[in-house]
Amino acid sequence: MMADIFDNTILCKNCGIKMQKGKLVKNGFLLRAMICPKCSEQIIHPVDLQDFNKFISLKNKEFKVKMRLVGNSYAVSIPKEIVSFMQEQEKMFDDMVRLCFEESGRLSLNFDNSLNRRRKQNER
Repeated sequence: MMADIFDNTILCKNCGIKMQKGKLVKNGFLLRAMICPKCSEQIIHPVDLQDFNKFISLKNKEFKVKMRLVGNSYAVSIPKEIVSFMQEQEKMFDDMVRLCFEESGRLSLNFDNSLNRRRKQNER
C-alpha cells in the first residue's frame, strides 16, 4: 500500500506552523486538505485536486446525446467520459436516482444517495 503524503508533518509556508488535516467541499466535491490553524493557508490533497480538475473539465463540456424510445419510456445515453469518471468516484449506477423537471427545457439527474453515502464513508 502506498504512503499518503498527508501522513507526514507539513509546515505552513507562510508562518511555519504545523498544518492540520481538514476537509473542504467545493461544488459538492469532498476534498482532503491541510489547513494552517494560524493563517488559514490551505493545501488540497493532490489526488483530490486532480479528480476535482477532471470534474471541472467535464462540467464545462457540453455533450450532445441521443434520446430513444424504450418501451413506454425514453432513454438518454450518457457519454462514456462521464460514466468512467463517475465509476472512478465510486458512484453506483444501480442505485435509484432522482430525475427532476426543473423548468421548461431543463431536466436534472441527481445521484445524491450515492454521493451522501461516500461522504459518510470518508468522514469515518
